[in-house]
Amino acid sequence: MATNVKSAAAKPAAAKTTEAKKTVTAKTTETKKVVKASVTKQDATRNSRKVLRGIVISNKMNKTGVVEITRKVPHPLYKKVVTKTTRFKFHDEKNECSIGDTIEVMETRPLSKDKYFRLVRIVEKVK
Repeated sequence: MATNVKSAAAKPAAAKTTEAKKTVTAKTTETKKVVKASVTKQDATRNSRKVLRGIVISNKMNKTGVVEITRKVPHPLYKKVVTKTTRFKFHDEKNECSIGDTIEVMETRPLSKDKYFRLVRIVEKVK
């Protein structure tokens, strides 16, 4: 008769553990849903990349060009408008740019040591 008491006492404990497992799996599925939602939000914002317009100053490299971006900024102390130029290397898959073209480039993942822009479109060809 003592053996029956032990087995009867063991059954409710087993039932409690299965209920605990169900609640744990329910919590993990909820967190998975939250993770999936945050990934989709991240994908939506991923496409907001810088698009810059400039003039091609070099196209001597294979599938790579150099674009010069010119911008006007007020001097921090004297407030005079100063012209600043920046050079970026960009990826030109078809080697279609020539020196003097006005182009638009878009920021991408690093393609090489210095190259992290790619050609979007040629705005104006040089004559």
